[in-house]
Amino acid sequence: MSTKEKIQEDISVAEQESNQNEIVLYNDEVNTFDHVINTLIYACDHTPEQAEQCTILVHYKGKCTVKTGDFNELKPRCTILLDAGLSAEII
Repeated sequence: MSTKEKIQEDISVAEQESNQNEIVLYNDEVNTFDHVINTLIYACDHTPEQAEQCTILVHYKGKCTVKTGDFNELKPRCTILLDAGLSAEII
């Protein structure tokens, strides 16, 4: 494989990876830590540890990416978060 082909292959892989979307969860002054943790476990298939870490990041940093993937996979998960009263969006 020539150098030119290798570079083109690397670019193609990077373009495919960039099609990933993210659910970003935002901090609010309404929901409890337990509610956010339980919702992340249910909606995003987080382990309790993952959910707790994301909740802490949201609390102190203001936001956190809680799930990445294809838009069609993330949409129902984000809807669950929103229906539970959390502030989230897909970017």
